[in-house]
Amino acid sequence: MIYEIRTYRLRTGTVPTYLQLVEEEGIAIQKEHLGQLVGYFFGEIGPLNEIVHVWAYASLDERDCRRSALAADPRWQTFLPKIQALIEVMDNKIMKPTAFSPLA
Repeated sequence: MIYEIRTYRLRTGTVPTYLQLVEEEGIAIQKEHLGQLVGYFFGEIGPLNEIVHVWAYASLDERDCRRSALAADPRWQTFLPKIQALIEVMDNKIMKPTAFSPLA
């Protein structure tokens, strides 16, 4: 299992708009293609205007296939510009759990 941790720093004051767009339209499309959502978070203390979402995949190959399917979906292509306009910086990490991790 691998975990993709996507962190977005949003323009100041746009977190509510971003979350509303994702909740009302985007997350259903993502879940359909990406599969296992581990969590979707926003910063309350520490760095503000930050969104973090975590997705689990069996392998990098599975991730590549799922992300390609998402990118090809016309609904996603229509939705994506709505949130891209709110994002200033994107960071993406692929993490592998340790043998003793509860998520292993």
